[in-house]
Amino acid sequence: GGPHSSLLLLDYDGSVLPFLGGLSGGFQRTLVALTWIPALFIGFSQFSDSFLLDQPNFWCRGAGKGASELAGATVTGRWGDAGNWTSTPTVPFSTAAWGVAGHRSNTSDTPPLPSPPGKGDNDSNCDCHAWEYGIRTGLVQNVVSKWDLVCDNAWKVHIAKFSLLVGLIFGYLITGCIADWVGRRPVLLCSVVFILVFGLTVALSVNVTMLSTLRFFEGFCLAGIILTLYALRIELCPPGKRFMITMVASFVAMAGQFLMPGLAALCRDWQVLQALIICPFLLMLLYWSIFPESLRWLMATQQFELAKKQILYLTQKNCVSPESDIKGVMPELEKELSRRPKKVCIVKVVGTRNLWKNIVVLCVNSLTGYGIHHCFARSMMGHEVKVPLLENFYADYYTMASIALASCLAMCVVVRFLGRRGGLLLFMILTALASLLQLGLLNLIGKYSQHPDSELQLKLAVGMSDSVKDKFSIAFSIVGMFASHAVGSLSVFFCAEITPTVIRCGGLGLVLASAGFGMLTAPIIELHNQKGYFLHHIIFACCTLICIICILLLPESRNQSLPENIANGEHYTRQPLLPHRKGEQPLLTSAELKDYSGLHGVATGGDGLSEGATANGMKSM
Repeated sequence: GGPHSSLLLLDYDGSVLPFLGGLSGGFQRTLVALTWIPALFIGFSQFSDSFLLDQPNFWCRGAGKGASELAGATVTGRWGDAGNWTSTPTVPFSTAAWGVAGHRSNTSDTPPLPSPPGKGDNDSNCDCHAWEYGIRTGLVQNVVSKWDLVCDNAWKVHIAKFSLLVGLIFGYLITGCIADWVGRRPVLLCSVVFILVFGLTVALSVNVTMLSTLRFFEGFCLAGIILTLYALRIELCPPGKRFMITMVASFVAMAGQFLMPGLAALCRDWQVLQALIICPFLLMLLYWSIFPESLRWLMATQQFELAKKQILYLTQKNCVSPESDIKGVMPELEKELSRRPKKVCIVKVVGTRNLWKNIVVLCVNSLTGYGIHHCFARSMMGHEVKVPLLENFYADYYTMASIALASCLAMCVVVRFLGRRGGLLLFMILTALASLLQLGLLNLIGKYSQHPDSELQLKLAVGMSDSVKDKFSIAFSIVGMFASHAVGSLSVFFCAEITPTVIRCGGLGLVLASAGFGMLTAPIIELHNQKGYFLHHIIFACCTLICIICILLLPESRNQSLPENIANGEHYTRQPLLPHRKGEQPLLTSAELKDYSGLHGVATGGDGLSEGATANGMKSM
């Protein structure tokens, strides 16, 4: 008897319960597939802001007097900066004609529109009470055009983006703790019910204040769905398939990202689009009768009565004979039924020696990865280069989506050969190099160029220097976005593997909330009209250097069983970065040392081993 014999049920290697081992049971494969389907709906929700809250091109309404009397025309760029459109349109309006974002300049054949007396051009842009909009995202109307969120009201758009991210952050932190206490299934189903309520109410908002408030609660519920599905997916899988199954869910979410433009063009109105994004979550209400509680969590928290019912339920669903496949397990489980459940809160991690350090390192990694991703995206989309790489909304959108897809494909290859820690280290080094080269090397281009002898040569030298700088900036931005996306995704997955089952959702919540803080820097900087952007990039570039050192302190979780309690999590210690050479014997564990007479509690001075030695290396301090 004893808790150790019952915890053998948690070894998902097929040795004790074959129907739980691998994904040998058809019902287990079905459950995993059920965690993939909602990833498509999550992808729609996560990328809907690019359509609902996109800043359209806008200009003062001509009151039906013809295009020649349009005044104060402005164009809003991809990241919210305003530029002057100083030429008068000569053809009727179309979305394609106004669908180009960026700064426009005067041309010789199209004289600029006059400004009101005594006012500058920037003042004349907003000296208007009615606007016409050229929405670039396939919609006829979005949130900005609905409530005229331009000029003095443009900051409200950033607040709407801000509210969803803040809701996600709070949702990750709170639902993570609740899921460790009451279970994954109740949190998942409650989150589904409330996202239907708040998400559909967002589409019925009567003003932008109501919209922003409801989006906070929508983000809170969305966080609960993302978090619990991620944890359930990890806890259903054997060690060798965890990463592959997680990556499949990522690809399904990316499918949602690629399909969003078509969905927006189909809906045409932002309210219809919002409702269409939320309504598929209705299908998840069926999970109440299909999806069971995580058996791994039930066993780890010593809820053996529920675990017994779960085992019988799984054997029935998998058409397995209990007499032949779980013989000897039920008697052991019966002995433990009298034990009281032992649930743990994430705050318990503060009293550990190694586990809290691992979680903090991964939090900093996810914060840095998602935070610096915005810096690279902003650079690539034309806010540091004089000629934007892309001048079309769909080109911008699909380029960023393609970079994310390429990053995930590269992760599959790199993690396969280098493991979790090696892959994370490689991508963090690439992120640091791209960031430092963009910040440092580009400023030196042209600084040491030869002094031109004439004014014409001066102009050519300056133009060539700017052109080379722009091309390098774009290249470094693409590499940085590619690597930083992988850093953020790997950090979350790494945390799910090394955090014990009893506090897995709480640990995941911390790392995902850190990622949310990183993403939150984008609307904050936009809200301040891009002030502090350069300092923002420098701070995150410094964080990448710190992260490179800290990653070396992490353990390697590839092909390892998931830790079930905090004691198991403490045994996850760092291993050598390179594997042992052939013929080289690993260090003995402290338990193995005690098998030798005369070594009880005594460190071996000759070999330099201490009580903290493990088979994989010294425990991290």
